Amino acid sequence: MTWPMLFGVLALMSFQLADSAFIGQLGKDPLAALGFTLPMQQLVIGLQVGLGIATTAIVSRTLGAGDERRAERLGGLVVCVGGILVLALAIVMWLLRDWTMAMLGAEPELLPLIRSYWIPWLLSAWTGAMLYFGYSVCRSHGDTRTPGYVMVATSLLNIALDPLYIFVFGWGLPGAGWATVTSFGLGCAFVYPRLRRNGWIRFDFSQLALARALGQLNGIMAPAMVSQLMPPVAAMVATAMVAGFGSAAVAAWGLGTRLEFFSIVVVLALTMSLPPMIGRLLGAGDLATIRKLVRIAVRFVVLWQLCLGLLWLIASGLVSQLFSTDTSVQAVLRDYLVRVPLSYSGLGVCMLMVSICNALGLALRALLVSLLRLFLCFLPFLWLGAQLAGIEGLMTGALIGNLLAGVMAYSFYRHGMERLIVTRRRSGEA
Repeated sequence: MTWPMLFGVLALMSFQLADSAFIGQLGKDPLAALGFTLPMQQLVIGLQVGLGIATTAIVSRTLGAGDERRAERLGGLVVCVGGILVLALAIVMWLLRDWTMAMLGAEPELLPLIRSYWIPWLLSAWTGAMLYFGYSVCRSHGDTRTPGYVMVATSLLNIALDPLYIFVFGWGLPGAGWATVTSFGLGCAFVYPRLRRNGWIRFDFSQLALARALGQLNGIMAPAMVSQLMPPVAAMVATAMVAGFGSAAVAAWGLGTRLEFFSIVVVLALTMSLPPMIGRLLGAGDLATIRKLVRIAVRFVVLWQLCLGLLWLIASGLVSQLFSTDTSVQAVLRDYLVRVPLSYSGLGVCMLMVSICNALGLALRALLVSLLRLFLCFLPFLWLGAQLAGIEGLMTGALIGNLLAGVMAYSFYRHGMERLIVTRRRSGEA
């Protein structure tokens, strides 16, 4: 179940990196404008992932109970609710765009460029969210191949359309957004008819007991969504800190963030494939196997991410020249790659623990891990590092904060698992 998602997410991150590389050829200002949209993009992603977690949990549980009709209607309900929520968020973001950019510290000369990009970008965000909800329904039915294949296809199409829209048509920065709209739109045109043919979504909600279904959905979605929305809030605060060092720092930080997304692709795939496995084992009461499974996953993530961090360190000079022609951006990006990727092992463990806690039904514990990672470990060390040593200190703070967060998250999971074991034993004795 992990391999298709691994290649799909890898392709998704690759097209985002390609976007950055093409936009970087336009100069420093378009790259900085892209950097200011990344926290807002994470906000949309947080919303859709939170709903996706609820989708996988509820639909798979309903299928396990043998109620296929209800599972189909729940799938349709998720698509409708998700589409409305993301559309509402996109409208609010558009109306508050100037205030948001001022809050993030965007320079006045960048605002016209940002405004020209936001219409296609917001449309691409909504289209991407709708495609993601389709993926979530597929995964809940045990189908990871369709999402994986479509992710690869849409990513390759996006990479092919980027130079056409940006340079050949002369659309510049907005062209990158329209390329994404086109590829995601075609992905939706493939996925949703397939869902209907397989009978995995239905839109006749009259027999669903709508209030009960919405309550069930919200019970899982709300903590998961808040947990997923914390990183974009922290990203906005971090971007505001970085903006104090100039547009070159923002551009480099935005590139570094995209490289981070690329670097944690294996972790992201695991967070999608592990929950259904853990859910089935939890239903069977096999907590011992869950502990073994988690232990294997944690060891693998730590080793894998440390190796990637060393690779980014070795290739920091070459990569910084590849993604920007501006020497000031290159210098900051090189400093980023020397420091921050070494902490991706801690970040990966933290992400894994949040996903696992949600799968174990410990949604509030997962939320607490997310909150503490960002507001006790990451942002305070970011601020302290910036105060002590400028932009280099800020990046060192990110390194320390991520590593501490990984240790904290794993200890929270172990404590939660021990309490779960005790609770199961008491219920068994009763």
